Amino acid sequence: MAKKILIIEDDLSIAELERDYLEVSDYDVDIAGDGFEGLKKVSENGYDLIILDVMLPEMDGFEVLKQLRGECNIPILMVTARKDDVDKILGLGLGADDYITKPFSPSELVARVKAHLTRYERLMSAAKPAHDVIEIHGLKIDKQARRVFVDGEEKILTGKEYDLLLFLAENPNRVFTKDELFREVWEAESMGETSSVTVYVKKLREKIEMNPSKPQFIDTIWGVGYRFKV
Repeated sequence: MAKKILIIEDDLSIAELERDYLEVSDYDVDIAGDGFEGLKKVSENGYDLIILDVMLPEMDGFEVLKQLRGECNIPILMVTARKDDVDKILGLGLGADDYITKPFSPSELVARVKAHLTRYERLMSAAKPAHDVIEIHGLKIDKQARRVFVDGEEKILTGKEYDLLLFLAENPNRVFTKDELFREVWEAESMGETSSVTVYVKKLREKIEMNPSKPQFIDTIWGVGYRFKV
């Protein structure tokens, strides 16, 4: 399966050039034109690496980086047009994995992307103990990488979809009310507003169930809540 890369860059010509070179190297590439769009794409899709420009409109790359590091630990390469070390020191301090200065050759970018993906995979493989993988009836949850597979096919979940699935899978055959799920997964009291749980269960079923109307994994206990069947 091709590695997925997100380019967050407001200069479309530069973003498209980067994308073209990466796609030639068999990467699957998306483009976001600003930080808000980039964060939205990250929350909706799973990426293996992010290329992030420093100079973005409205929300600069450093603020985007801070928010990304609260959500994921995948490699992030910062791109800047400034030659001094201030950006580099700040970016690395906030959690960037590498810096590349404009103008740069597209082949250099591809080489750095390959190097960081290889390093990240090696680190994840070395750090991942066996108990960090849950496998039930063809469903596989890789807790270290926060990735989900059904019969070998990766299913792209949002952060909350993943959190809900993991909580249920780690507590199999136990029935939870919507209030309990909201408290455990959203880490807040529902105050009677549990519609989010219903929506996210529906989304999860659409992604992981062969037949969402006859779920194999997430069962509805009418009048009570939900349980994860094993």
